[in-house]
Amino acid sequence: MEAEYVRRHHRHETRENQCSSTLIKHIKAPIHLVWSLVRSFDQPQKYKPFVSRCVVEGDGSVRQVNVKSGLPATTSTERLEFLDDNQHILSIRIVGGDHRLKNYSSIISLHPESIEGRPGTLVIESFVVDVPDGNTKDETCYFVEALIKCNLKSLADISERLAVQDRTEPIDNL
Repeated sequence: MEAEYVRRHHRHETRENQCSSTLIKHIKAPIHLVWSLVRSFDQPQKYKPFVSRCVVEGDGSVRQVNVKSGLPATTSTERLEFLDDNQHILSIRIVGGDHRLKNYSSIISLHPESIEGRPGTLVIESFVVDVPDGNTKDETCYFVEALIKCNLKSLADISERLAVQDRTEPIDNL
């Protein structure tokens, strides 16, 4: 089923100077709880540990993100490309910032599943990005995959903690 979701929702046009990858995480929490965190375009710091601050501009489709120290960046400008609350799909594109992730685009989709007889969520995140001068495709993919893995681990930890507490209403204040 994972392959079908990837085929259906995670198509990226990859050019010669780009790398792309798809990561999968199984989360022991119901989809509505996980989605309430993921869909918060205006508050990515709810689960993304490298984001210190986020300010949404204009109609709410562009955000200015401040990145915590320790990464080779301090800011990122990101545009919401697609949000579907029924299918649980969110897509963003990085349109600026002081980093090397040029032409970065990602899609994250959530799918209900059963884990150990309880409601769970299959999370799939894919991306495509330019390979910066001086780096290889492998190095670039490894770096971006490491960031996404940290984000997905944090998403799982927070969602599972909330699910254990039986807090199943959407999250507004974390």
